[in-house]
Amino acid sequence: MRFSKGVVKHHVLILIVTVLLMIPSVIGMVSTRINYDMLTYLPEDIDTVIGQNELLEEFGKGAFSFIIMEDMENEDVADLKAQIEGVEHVETVLWYDSLFDLSVPMELLPDKIYKEFNTDHSTMMAVFFDSSTSADITMDAIREIRSLCGKQCYASGMSALVTDLKDLCEKEEPIYVGIAVALACAAMLLFLDSWLVPFVFLASIGMMILLNLGTNWFMGEISYITKALSAVLQLAVTMDYSIFLWHSYNEQRIKYNDKKDAMAVAIKETLTSVVGSSITTVAGFIALCFMSFTMGRDLGIVMAKGVLLGVAGCVTVLPALILVLDKPLQKTHHRALIPDMKRSAGVIVKYFPVFLVLFALIIPPAYYGYSKTNDEVYYDMGECLPKDMEYVIANEKLTEDFHIASTHMLLVDADVPGAEVRKMIEEMEKVDGVKYVLGLESIVGPRIPEEMLPESVVSILKSDKWELLLINSEYRPASEEVNTQIDELNQILKKYDKSGMLIGEAPCMKDMIETTAHDFQVVNAVSILAIFLIIALVEKSLSLPFILIAVIEVSIFINLGLPHYFGQSLPFIAPICISTIQLGATVDYAILTTTRYKAERLRGKEKKEAVWTALATSIPSIIVSGMGLFAATFGVAVYSNIDIISSMCMLMARGAVVSMLSVILVLPAMLMLFDRLICATTFDMRHNIENGRLRNYKNMAVEVHVK
Repeated sequence: MRFSKGVVKHHVLILIVTVLLMIPSVIGMVSTRINYDMLTYLPEDIDTVIGQNELLEEFGKGAFSFIIMEDMENEDVADLKAQIEGVEHVETVLWYDSLFDLSVPMELLPDKIYKEFNTDHSTMMAVFFDSSTSADITMDAIREIRSLCGKQCYASGMSALVTDLKDLCEKEEPIYVGIAVALACAAMLLFLDSWLVPFVFLASIGMMILLNLGTNWFMGEISYITKALSAVLQLAVTMDYSIFLWHSYNEQRIKYNDKKDAMAVAIKETLTSVVGSSITTVAGFIALCFMSFTMGRDLGIVMAKGVLLGVAGCVTVLPALILVLDKPLQKTHHRALIPDMKRSAGVIVKYFPVFLVLFALIIPPAYYGYSKTNDEVYYDMGECLPKDMEYVIANEKLTEDFHIASTHMLLVDADVPGAEVRKMIEEMEKVDGVKYVLGLESIVGPRIPEEMLPESVVSILKSDKWELLLINSEYRPASEEVNTQIDELNQILKKYDKSGMLIGEAPCMKDMIETTAHDFQVVNAVSILAIFLIIALVEKSLSLPFILIAVIEVSIFINLGLPHYFGQSLPFIAPICISTIQLGATVDYAILTTTRYKAERLRGKEKKEAVWTALATSIPSIIVSGMGLFAATFGVAVYSNIDIISSMCMLMARGAVVSMLSVILVLPAMLMLFDRLICATTFDMRHNIENGRLRNYKNMAVEVHVK
């Protein structure tokens, strides 16, 4: 109570300090770097990541891109190549004139080499950068190259992808927040009992969101997914806490003449309920930190921090705002639009066996769809971009004109004899889907000694430690065909050089597939175990955690199973994150209903009356909470042109509705069915049974009067 009275006493000071904190928060938010490259979140100890670092260290080459030029004379291409070489952070540009003078006709090249780099209307050059794929300076270089090239040229590669992704995200993110705020506000205006209070809630939550985004500066950088989703998610998840405080304050206003006394009591009551409610949500987000694919840790830390700040704002900033604006808030009261739920609760309880049967029938198809959806996810981030983006168009050109869908890079020990490297190249070129392998040996052949080549040419593909080879493949990254191809190429490589490394976009994505498949199991297990223990401690029960988690888990199966039946493919990160977020964010609905059911049973009510009372009183809060989460995410899902953002928001919106309906319709039936088991395995209920305080819990024939 001392804390509550302190907040009330210093509410003006709290507002002043919070407003002042917004200044460093804005600076911190602007200063936080955003990472658009998913591959950087792979574990540091795998070959593909080690190889990328070696490539940068030994050759000064990090990012890589193919540039396609259509309908240009060779002299114009040579001029353009010289301009591209002058772009800051371009390390090497590899084209015909890197090896031969333009006075030597290109047609004199071996047919194989000529056809791989030229068509009847286009030619292709390889550009290496001295910076990493997603570095800001690399993206700046890609933009400058595009400006030099004009409409006749197309830039492919991961750096082009992250450049387009960044530009699209920066354009859309302010609109995400605007849509989420507008629809959340509309939901609160519809379901709450005041015309002004939604705007007060948004002011309080908005300051906490800004504080959360500002403190991300201490993390160094966050992923673009975290940036795009964190504000929307924090708004949706922490809105409940504000509603709890508002309802409690209105109840206390009836009991106390002084608004400050009423607020002090409301803060105390809200703090108790909100802390308990937020623990499960925080646990769900913390579970993401156990992913070895560290983007999960990125999102988990930011969102857990956001929930904790949401709780802090709910019991400090929001009470201060309400006290300052108490008069206009009281004047703008209106009758709540949610009707009395006693009749609806009575019908649900009366026909509970029907809902049990429906629940049992829906589990098999829901789980089947859920298991299939996990097998049908995609990993190629190019698929999350609109079809009219420059990167997507360039990749289509590369595939159509040159039949190249991905490029691998091979690092071979520089001491491996040239004859052995040539034998290795011959074997690799026989692997299905390999277009060709480009290295010093494949360019010059066995008749020309390497010593006769200019140092400028040799240094492009060889250092003191490694020789670099390029392998162009007909298979797309993250496809089953390319993963099989990579396995075969690695087998051949290790036969000639056990220290050699195969790197590039497709090998990294193969590692990502293997890493995240393991992560999905780990995150699910950790989140379920953590929330199980929390429910067991909060409810002092061995059976209730099983019941509550079962209800929400089946809701997750339904939510994540529907894409299979709709013929949709999800980005790989969506099922991992959504299963945890939905469990952590919506199990509160079940805890709210169950806690009230327990309280009614402990007061001596029969099970049917206890379940009815719990349901009738909980439905309004569940609807407001569920529809708030739905409103904040659905609009973003419909608007976003980035499929990974759109998919995750749609899953969160649908998950909120499915969990809401499951708790309202199925959980009461489960409480009715397992009442005897619950009473026997719940500490305080069992204690009261033994002392004769719980009346005849075996009796199932209690009539509920419905008005």
